[in-house]
Amino acid sequence: MKYAIIKHGGKQYRVSEGQYLNLDRFEAEPKSSVEITDVLVVNDGEVKVGAPFVKGAKVVLEVVNLGKDKKVVIYKKRRRKDSKLKRGFRRQYTRVKVVSVKA
Repeated sequence: MKYAIIKHGGKQYRVSEGQYLNLDRFEAEPKSSVEITDVLVVNDGEVKVGAPFVKGAKVVLEVVNLGKDKKVVIYKKRRRKDSKLKRGFRRQYTRVKVVSVKA
């Protein structure tokens, strides 16, 4: 199975062709194509590890849509102090489909 490990937005993702994933929001039009050249590892029968990136490797992504995750509620309470904090957070993401992995 052909896969790659890419770096995007300070995080690392293991991707393979045909896979959908949610990346941190970046501005791109739906149905547009994005190339990621920050490829750390490529496995296409043999493993190629970069130092830090694999030369000539790229992953082509197709933007599906932009969206928001479910709300995460952060609730902190300190006992016997009459102190509490409630905050909500919704992560914004860009949903992409991996079109190809090239080494």
